[in-house]
Amino acid sequence: MMQQAMKATYTPGLHIICDIQSHDSSSMENAEAFRVWVVAQIEKHQLCSLGEVVHQFPASGFTAVVCLTDSHISVHTWPEYGRVTFDVFLSNYNGVNDAKTRNIADDLCLFFKAESEQRTELKR
Repeated sequence: MMQQAMKATYTPGLHIICDIQSHDSSSMENAEAFRVWVVAQIEKHQLCSLGEVVHQFPASGFTAVVCLTDSHISVHTWPEYGRVTFDVFLSNYNGVNDAKTRNIADDLCLFFKAESEQRTELKR
């Protein structure tokens, strides 16, 4: 009789979705500064980038998505409204990344000089 292979236990990752308000329009208009910042975050947290798409809108904000082996970071800015939305999702496939997810979200709020935030955390 063949034994069934044991399946590893799945540990849900943490997905943080956040809306922030800020009067710091310079950070919301500078896609290149964000790109440099996110590369440093990926290195700091020992993550692996699979690629990024960053689009600077003319005389306005930007949108950026960074695909990671562990999942992604996405940011959308509206400086004309003082608003930034972002989400950070890291799976727990290779280890528990919840602290990294929270640290990146906290650092995004600092990067954009958030004055208020609405944060939702999902385990998935």
